[in-house]
Parts: sequence; C-alpha cells; structure tokens
Amino acid sequence: MKEHKLKPKSNTQRAVEELRQLIFSGELPAGSDHLESELAERLGMSRTPVREAALTLEGQGLLELRPRKGVRILPVSADDMRDVYDVLTELESLAAENAARHGYAEADLVELSRAMTDMDRALETRDLEAWAEADDRFHAELVILGGNSRVIGIAAMMSDQVRRARATTLYMRPLPTQSNDDHRGVLSAIRAGRPEDARTLHRAHRQQAKAMIIGLLEKHKLHRL
Repeated sequence: MKEHKLKPKSNTQRAVEELRQLIFSGELPAGSDHLESELAERLGMSRTPVREAALTLEGQGLLELRPRKGVRILPVSADDMRDVYDVLTELESLAAENAARHGYAEADLVELSRAMTDMDRALETRDLEAWAEADDRFHAELVILGGNSRVIGIAAMMSDQVRRARATTLYMRPLPTQSNDDHRGVLSAIRAGRPEDARTLHRAHRQQAKAMIIGLLEKHKLHRL
C-alpha cells in the first residue's frame, strides 16, 4: 500500500497559526499596533506570508490592516460577541439537529464522548484551561457530525472569536458545571435520535453562554478600544 506523506505547511499557513496563537495568548495584546516587518522578524520569515496571513486573520475578525501603520490587534467587543453568538447559535443548533437525525452509531460518537469525559475530569481538578480545550473539541466535533461543509467553515471562523472572548473571561465566570450538563444533554439527544431536543438544548446552551460572556465583558468594561 502506498504511503501518503503529509504535505508540509506553507509559510502563510504557519504565519496564520503562529499569529493566531500570539493573539490568543495575549503576547500580541488587544489594541496593540505592529508593523509587518516587526511580525516577520518575530516569526522568522519574509513579509509576504505575514501580510497574507494578516489578510486571513482580518477576515476572521482578529485584527485589522491599516495603511502605512501595519496591523492592529482588535479587542474583544461585547457588540461583536452578540453578532457572533447569534450566528454561531443557529449554525451549531442546526448541526446538533442534523447529527441527531443522522442515526450515528456509538462508534461515530467517540470523539464527542471523549470531549465530554475530558470536560468532566477538568472540572473535578478545577483545570479551566483543560476544560476550555475539551469544550472546543466538543463544539468542533458537533459541527462535523452535522455534516454540512458550509456550516463547518463558517462555524470555525466564528469559534475563533468566541475562543478569544472566553479566554478573556475564563477566570471571571463561575465554574462551568451547567455547561457540562448542557453538553451531556445534547449528546444524549444525539444518541437517542431526538433532533428537536438536540437543537433546542443546544440553542439554550449557547444563549446562556452568550448572556454570561457579554455580561462579563460589559461589567469589566472590556469594550473595543
């Protein structure tokens, strides 16, 4: 059997991943300005892939390109999160409904179940970073199980922005036990083949998350600069 080698990532792909990580980690803080030459030197590559990566990240709402001023890292905004959650809630709820309608076998739900288990374990040890990582996997797998390639693409872009907002508020919020219960309910509805329940439960989950995160952003005055 012929072995397929993974195609190496282009400099642009690497730049997208590395810049996204620097933004999420706070090493490129919200509201900060950076010249393309500065970022290129930091990433150890030429300016061309950095500019191409910046265009991609601009489309994802993480930064903006400013003529003759380089890039500006966009802050997390409560208004942005309202718009993002409105769209993401509908897309993911549709995915949950479609996943439940599909009639998946238990073997098909292994990744969703594993993410659920990891979220529970993370809460037992109060490891919020591990919980957030498992939560990301649950939502990403849910969208994949929905089986709509357009939804997968749009949801991935929206999820990046939600991830930033959650990182900003992760240690301000109560322990996310309710979130785990919500996920468990959605997983049960998918297993049992109850599309309407899966959609309703997931929509309620995302609406609650929206209210909490926006409330924290407004309370702590984390607005666009």
